[in-house]
Amino acid sequence: MFTFTPRKSELQVNGHEGAACCGAFWVFYFLLWHETDAYLHMIEYIKGELILRSPTHMVVENQGIAYHISISLSTFEQMAGKKQVKVFTHTVIREDAHSLFGFFSEAERSLFRKLISVSGIGPASAMAALSTLAPAQLQSAIVNGDVGTLKKIKGIGAKSAQRIIVDLRDKIGLDEENLEFVNDSSNTLRTEALRALRNLGFDPRKAQKVVDEIIDSEDESMKIEDLIKMSLKRLA
Repeated sequence: MFTFTPRKSELQVNGHEGAACCGAFWVFYFLLWHETDAYLHMIEYIKGELILRSPTHMVVENQGIAYHISISLSTFEQMAGKKQVKVFTHTVIREDAHSLFGFFSEAERSLFRKLISVSGIGPASAMAALSTLAPAQLQSAIVNGDVGTLKKIKGIGAKSAQRIIVDLRDKIGLDEENLEFVNDSSNTLRTEALRALRNLGFDPRKAQKVVDEIIDSEDESMKIEDLIKMSLKRLA
């Protein structure tokens, strides 16, 4: 976490406040707060040694600087046993602090950014969502309009759940990036099957629902061609 507090004393030159210096500083300070896109994406990722790992945050050291990074439970689990890590980041700038949020994959970060774009959903609620549900489960709940599942997330009521679904359902359903979650066997299988079905022209939301149902009911060791064939039969 980074904290930045401007003070008049820092702008003094030889005991006098310089007007030019003060003006330049406040122009920079204005841009810092109002040109959010430039600053929120200033740090793309941090790569370094994993010093500390907990279910809510991690500390990564790079070039002698240790970064305190808030993480989801999903990212915590994916970082198990790793000494050198690459963490994709999102910066949140507030009046009292600069905070870093970290993600195991770009897809998880993309989902986080979509969540905080919804009115009333802040970083804390977005991280709670990613900790309560695996990214793929969260995506599925949004695409399928599953209010009940979203209400399981701390701080998310029925109205917030409906708002998330309305705002993000189409964006997530059509976003290729959100198919690329953690690299376990079932998710790799799921991603490849969904990509194939989308290329064949099937509606992403219907395809995702069918694929998830098949994966939940069948052996995870099934071949991709079998998953696609079974999906095609149900979608026909």
